[in-house]
Amino acid sequence: MLENINLDQIFFAQNNVNINNVYKIVNSALSNSDGGELFLEFCQSESLLFDDNILKHVDLNTRRGFGLRSFCGDSTSFVCSSEISEKEISNAASIVKHSTDLSKTNSINLNEERKNLYSKVNPINEIDLNSKIKLLSEVNEYIRSKNSSVKQVKITLSGEWQVVQIIKEGEHRLSDIRPLVRFNVLVILEKNGQIERGSAGHGGRDSYSEFVSEKKWKDVANQALKQASINLEAIPTPAGEMTVVLGSGWPGVLLHEAVGHGLEGDFNRKEVSAFSNSLGKQVAASGITVVDDGTLPNLRGSISIDDEGTPSGYNVLIEDGILKGYMQDHMNAKLMGVNPTGNGRRESYKEVIMPRMTNTYMLPGKNTPEEIISSVKKGLYAVNFGGGQVDITSGKFVFSSSEAYLIENGKITQPVKGATLIGDGPTVLKKVSMIGNDLKLDPGVGTCSKDGQSIPVGVGQPTLKVDSITVGGTEV
Repeated sequence: MLENINLDQIFFAQNNVNINNVYKIVNSALSNSDGGELFLEFCQSESLLFDDNILKHVDLNTRRGFGLRSFCGDSTSFVCSSEISEKEISNAASIVKHSTDLSKTNSINLNEERKNLYSKVNPINEIDLNSKIKLLSEVNEYIRSKNSSVKQVKITLSGEWQVVQIIKEGEHRLSDIRPLVRFNVLVILEKNGQIERGSAGHGGRDSYSEFVSEKKWKDVANQALKQASINLEAIPTPAGEMTVVLGSGWPGVLLHEAVGHGLEGDFNRKEVSAFSNSLGKQVAASGITVVDDGTLPNLRGSISIDDEGTPSGYNVLIEDGILKGYMQDHMNAKLMGVNPTGNGRRESYKEVIMPRMTNTYMLPGKNTPEEIISSVKKGLYAVNFGGGQVDITSGKFVFSSSEAYLIENGKITQPVKGATLIGDGPTVLKKVSMIGNDLKLDPGVGTCSKDGQSIPVGVGQPTLKVDSITVGGTEV
């Protein structure tokens, strides 16, 4: 699968590292543990920012190193180094080695068939730097030519090429090559002293060429301009309890934050999640099915294997309102007596594994978006979201909408600004009364933070009708 790239050259040959010696070191380090791995990483990344009509900065970075982890029960030993050498790996092994011999159950099937979900192309080398700078300048000129009220344009282009190799006890070695690109536009308009913004973007695990063709970058630019223009015409949001219709796609970020994190294995093993001890119980309205799916080709949150070497999976978390399972890494799965689900992830070789989401979304229902809107006499239609805050233990959230409209007598009317949604995930799930047939995944811009680690993720959902949410606004 990775036949055209010499991974031994990347990780071992330049430092005269003998792979057979590495196998012996890893086997010794993990022999008395419940599990662990040697995680090797090589990553090239770049980020370009075009702002205020000039190229503000270009960041080019390379990181290379390893992390050796061993765990027994809920105790973890972890050592990392930026030097890949037999001496450094051996030193790390002497630190992480456990002395207690524990049984090894729920082992990962390292020979399980897995699919390659994305290209091996290195996007950073695909287009030369001058061409990227020229592209950002063209986008800037295009946006400014479209609207005389443009006050500021900020454009970012980022790419990453991550190569990982995972060595487990028993001389099991797995590899993955993960491209990642993202293109974003922020537009600020000023009209009659009023300032509003709009943003849009897209990306995924593919080459730059899939996202920066003229048609595609113009689509993103036009979306950002449209959102900013709509917000200039928006009226203050009324506050209070009301019916809220959540749009398809990116509004699934609310599902990700207010529900998804609460379904990660570590929080439930420690019983600090709003969904702890709820397996087999109804936690959502009938008809709601939520999955975490790392197997979708080229999506931002997809992974062929997780960072422990487990193949990614299609994991049903909630089915027809009933809680079916949690997202697991190997350690938490073992402690909970279940199998890992391919959700063991880390930001880099410097970090420890945690159960994390990949692409988390709700499956579609039977209602058309038009039927959902027409069923609402008075409410709010939230199309896009900006930032938010969530308490994992309670599931309580506060989210700001970046694009929203009033619904009056079954029709979308005025755009509104300043809308915030306030509630908690478990309660909102039970108040969903209509589920759209228009499932949409986000355009590839999601980044999730947990305990200081940021990783790429995907979110999604169909249009949803929630009978009652507290809306914070500027008018009562």
